[in-house]
Amino acid sequence: MDTQVLTADTYERVLAARRHQYEAAAERYVAALPQREAVERRTGRGMSLPDTESQLQARAEHLISGGALPMETVMSLASQEKPGRRLLERIIGASKDLQAVNFLSRGSRAAATVGRVSLLDNGRVLPLGTAFLVSPDLLMTNHHVLPDADMAARVVVEFGAETGIDNTPAQPASYRLLADFVPLVDEDLDFSLVRVGMGADGRPPGARFGWNRLIEAQGKLVIGESVNVVGHPSGRLKEIAIRRNELRVQLEDFLHYDTDTEPGNSGSPVFNDQWEVVALHHAGVARKDDQGRQLRRDGTPVQSGDPDDLVDWAANEGARVSRVVARLRTSLAGTARENVLGDLGLLPDTAPAALPATEGLPSRAAEAAPRRRGLRGRTGAFAGRGHLLFLHGRGQEKADPEHLRRSWTSGLNRGLTLAGLPTVDPVDVWLPFYGNRAAGTSGREALLADESALGFAPAAPPTDPTTRVLYEQLVREAAVKAGMPEELLTAEEAFSLPGGASGALRRSLAWLAARTDLDALFVSAVLGDVARYLDNRETRQAVLDAVRESVPDSGSLTIVAHSLGTVVAMDLLTQLDAAVDVRLLITVGSPLGLDSVYERLLAPTLRRPERVGRWDNVWCPADPVTIGCPLRPRWGGDLHESVVTNPREQAHSVHEYLAHPDVARAVARGLLP
Repeated sequence: MDTQVLTADTYERVLAARRHQYEAAAERYVAALPQREAVERRTGRGMSLPDTESQLQARAEHLISGGALPMETVMSLASQEKPGRRLLERIIGASKDLQAVNFLSRGSRAAATVGRVSLLDNGRVLPLGTAFLVSPDLLMTNHHVLPDADMAARVVVEFGAETGIDNTPAQPASYRLLADFVPLVDEDLDFSLVRVGMGADGRPPGARFGWNRLIEAQGKLVIGESVNVVGHPSGRLKEIAIRRNELRVQLEDFLHYDTDTEPGNSGSPVFNDQWEVVALHHAGVARKDDQGRQLRRDGTPVQSGDPDDLVDWAANEGARVSRVVARLRTSLAGTARENVLGDLGLLPDTAPAALPATEGLPSRAAEAAPRRRGLRGRTGAFAGRGHLLFLHGRGQEKADPEHLRRSWTSGLNRGLTLAGLPTVDPVDVWLPFYGNRAAGTSGREALLADESALGFAPAAPPTDPTTRVLYEQLVREAAVKAGMPEELLTAEEAFSLPGGASGALRRSLAWLAARTDLDALFVSAVLGDVARYLDNRETRQAVLDAVRESVPDSGSLTIVAHSLGTVVAMDLLTQLDAAVDVRLLITVGSPLGLDSVYERLLAPTLRRPERVGRWDNVWCPADPVTIGCPLRPRWGGDLHESVVTNPREQAHSVHEYLAHPDVARAVARGLLP
């Protein structure tokens, strides 16, 4: 292992940066004392979750839509309490007090993503702090741990520096950071994002240890809930702080929580009980006396040379992950480094906090804008062996086709990298675009549907009578396939998420949300657009006409289709030029498992289309759009299927589907001679 010589200047920079962050955290702690005191007063009055009702509402919805509570539990609580704060507290309390048995296994999986950052100094390895993976090869830690490229070049990151089940220390795996990747840093929020090189096995660390998805949406934690911190305090083997840890204050950019950490925990992920990252830990706040002196646990002033475990830490502080994501969006969007957003699984165009980014038919607001067209692949791509075509789904009315092509390619390249295969240049990919194509002058619903019916506002069912019937049929069928009991379908009252339809329809949507990792508004939006496409002949043909503008007219073709795009792909196969050889069709996140969908295709053959050489269908059990998969029982055995596991709240993400090595290998197989 090559080493660097530690200079006094290098060491002083680390200490100065650390002192600066501790002082800033202490100032925020003093400024937030009135908030902390107000929380303590509410706690003293018996309020177990002393947060605002709006925060409790967001948290309850996040828990329900993420499947953290069985739907039966939610409905039982709703039958005992009237809507309001008490019901929200009961829902959150049930999640807080009763954990599923997989709490431990999921915690172990999350802890595996955490590594120890150490400085190489003339043959010595000196611990600096903690870091954690946020993509297969992107690592997050504090700015005061890795402030610049010079420091990044001097460190090593060790994963698996911990004791095994028999208390025997494991052999850690060491990685160096990529020298040609300039760290993305922010001193105010105290974060640094760096890229890790390949390991001895030729793979990025995430392929072995996994990674954490940075979730921008609100509702991950409320005051009074527990947090769990995993890190390397004082450079020791990996430890976890999991007892008597509670969030006490929420500031605009930071969280204050009570837990036992030490300076070596700088850069640790702060998890909620669902093992979602809620904050980046960066500083402890020491209790002080009237003279401003830091105090020991015994109440005496801290002396020079005292170890950190003698200090009386009043609170700990971490940067809110939602603010970190927002800062990354602001700094990266529209720059040469925008691809990092795709690597993090973040769509470049922001979506409302209440919803994950979705795919959908366009809004009327797009009608006045110039119509964007699809993109053709570069002539002679893939050594002239064939063409690769991406077919998008819903929600692209505001998208830039070139940006969309780069985003999809970024996900595919992540999977190709994990599979050890050459990556793809976005300009070689064909990307038809139907996001803002009008449907003609039919009196029925146009292709340019109103945004409020697509989930950007509280989701509403389609307004056209026949489309509404098909939409309800799709939702009901999906709920039944997801195991919803008949008595719930016919019940008169039940708990459901705010907004959207009512009665049995809302219960069906709530059931789907509880059985998967996406919320009811998202499910409503996707199935609503599928119904619009299938039920309106003019809409369907307008979409197909737009797609055909950017499809090769000859040669070998590999089609990768997602969501609503898989339905469009099936119809497209009936209209492609005979000179096009569809060598491979890959469908991901597809609703083709619903009878109500494939019965309305232009060619409902219930088998692999004859002109397709091979059909691979990929689905995720947590993706509500794939309810009804696997397809083989209905479509016949002449197709290939695989199941993947996508991160929570990204279960339907095309980027996540394409980032799986097996999916990427399948795409590469279609482009081979």
